[in-house]
Amino acid sequence: MKIETKYFGELEVKEEDFIHFENGIPGFESYHKYALLPVDDAGLYLALQSVDEAGVALIVTNPYLFYKDYAFDLDEKSQNDLDIAKPEDVAVYGVVTVKEPFSKSTLNLQGPIIVNLEKNKGKQIILNSPTYRTKHPLFEPKGGEAHARP
Repeated sequence: MKIETKYFGELEVKEEDFIHFENGIPGFESYHKYALLPVDDAGLYLALQSVDEAGVALIVTNPYLFYKDYAFDLDEKSQNDLDIAKPEDVAVYGVVTVKEPFSKSTLNLQGPIIVNLEKNKGKQIILNSPTYRTKHPLFEPKGGEAHARP
């Protein structure tokens, strides 16, 4: 099926690859079908592109590539909503807020997007943890030690 995209113009995407968000995504509740499209050659960043609205596309990435200790429990309702049978079927994505320069971009760890890759079902959940915020630095600041001592 041909879809219009925000970043790539018109693309051919297989309908069986669409990810269905039963309740949409917070802020985009009217849109239920999305496609994951690679943004860079390495596949590190993806566009979660609405199938129905070209202007709706979120840049996402695997948060574990940036925050190795990132951890949360998926509640039973979310597990049931996504029809999760085994952990290997699940992919977790964080929404990237792209800034100029790119090194200032941030990652939403408070609202991960969970996708059941086997069933092509997705859901954004909101974590009620003071540890995670919506704007974690995507890249560690470079430079000297802030608290260096002579």
